[in-house]
Amino acid sequence: MAGNKTIEEGFSSDGFITDQDCFSSVRYRTIPACDNGCGFIAAFNLRKALGQDVAWDDVRAELDGMHRLRIPGPTVLNVMRRYLALRVPEVRETAGREEALAAAGKSRAGIFRYTEGHIPHFVSYIRREDGQFRFFNVAEGLEDCVMSMERFGEEHLLRGMAVVFWVPDEREDPC
Repeated sequence: MAGNKTIEEGFSSDGFITDQDCFSSVRYRTIPACDNGCGFIAAFNLRKALGQDVAWDDVRAELDGMHRLRIPGPTVLNVMRRYLALRVPEVRETAGREEALAAAGKSRAGIFRYTEGHIPHFVSYIRREDGQFRFFNVAEGLEDCVMSMERFGEEHLLRGMAVVFWVPDEREDPC
């Protein structure tokens, strides 16, 4: 539950959004974003990780406006796909649990779409210099956490479809 958290409390010290619960005062797809804002949060974090100068509320408004129906709901996968193609043209998409983990493990940053508990969820991540990954807004207690890609898969990609939108690591040899 969001409680009395402020939007400012939802950010890490380096400017990433880490806690969706802090967005209860913001509307997304007609309802409080604490309930369904993981999509715009993940998109904002990915763009920030890539060095793009972007405001979180601009990302929220643009993604919200891309949905055809003005009804409550999460970010639709096809809307996220279109948004990323427009704003992060270097992004690639891989589906399937093992395939997604393998692609993400070689990436510089990305967004997973999977089921956390029983709820569809978008989570952004960035690769750290030590080879670990920093994940944002995963679940209660895992708002800003570091783990291997393998551990993320073992603990979070447990059921349902897994998709990753990933940005190639320019250190990887494309051949």
